[in-house]
Amino acid sequence: MRRIRRRTRSRTHQGAHHHLGGGLASPAGKWLNAETDRSGRVIVGPHLAVPGHRDIFVLGDTACVAGHYGKPLPGIAPVAKMQGAYIAARIVAELEGREPRPFRYSDPGSLATIGRKSAVVQMGRLRLTGFIAWLIWSVAHIYFLIGFRSRLSVVLNWAWNYLTFQRGTRLITGLTGSRVEDLAEPPAPAAVHLAANERVRGAA
Repeated sequence: MRRIRRRTRSRTHQGAHHHLGGGLASPAGKWLNAETDRSGRVIVGPHLAVPGHRDIFVLGDTACVAGHYGKPLPGIAPVAKMQGAYIAARIVAELEGREPRPFRYSDPGSLATIGRKSAVVQMGRLRLTGFIAWLIWSVAHIYFLIGFRSRLSVVLNWAWNYLTFQRGTRLITGLTGSRVEDLAEPPAPAAVHLAANERVRGAA
């Protein structure tokens, strides 16, 4: 985090807080003792299984899966959902004695909001920008939420933010950028109880 200040004779002008956040690499590679890429993702075969273990599957942003032209697939929700459906179908196929086909990702398109009443939509040859793209992005985002209560909550929240010109604040707290395996282990229950007793005695 960086704080920007500029002082004059009578006023202090304060700028913005800059927060840089990155995803922590999953320790699944160490758990499985499997080969990983530079980002820490587990390298899996064409059937999304760990090499040498047909019954251990890795998917989503924890897996490094080769897509078209040999490039790894991005760790986004559409990829993970398609991988989950594929793994379920593969398990059924093996139980029925059928040989499953390798996983193949079919890109459904990309939607991204880039501001108030503006977005980008790309689905095959269809490319849209601006307000129409923003409406498509909004409807698609709400449609893929699970449950009526979640959808209603998001619609009301968006409507309020839209009418009041408010923006949500996204903060990442509690971590210092360390990897998961480098973080301190939580104290044992007995140690927590002992520390609580010491604080009570000190207050007394």
